Amino acid sequence: MPIVGFNYNKIDVEKKELSLKDKSKNMQVKSNVNINEVKEQKLPTGKEKNEGLRIDFTFTLQYDPDLGHINLQGFIFYLDDAKVMKTIYKEWEKDKQLPQEVMGEIINMVLLKSNIKALYLSQEVNLPPHIQMPRVVPKQAPADNYIG
Repeated sequence: MPIVGFNYNKIDVEKKELSLKDKSKNMQVKSNVNINEVKEQKLPTGKEKNEGLRIDFTFTLQYDPDLGHINLQGFIFYLDDAKVMKTIYKEWEKDKQLPQEVMGEIINMVLLKSNIKALYLSQEVNLPPHIQMPRVVPKQAPADNYIG
């Protein structure tokens, strides 16, 4: 797998108080992932430094009504064959787009790590979880049909 590093460099979490009219509205959480920048960067891999790509991203959760938000910014180090990385970088410079297979890898990694981090952070500030959590529903006791 060409992803060799994942780091956050900014974490912003805020919980707001809702008015009484907003409390009656249905809660929705909107999420978004953006690729902000792709840069060529030397990566220390053992005794040598290999040329790699640093891919900056932003992961955002916005609660509606405006109960709060979670914003995570970070970067991924991507290391692959030199020709492949040159192609990726040139495409980014030209169109601000990554090749579809690379974009899928990057977005999936950001979603995996950031959803887990956001779930933890939402618990810390008492925001509702943004993903459906499993629930146990106890069985109902059978009705007593005794007549007599």
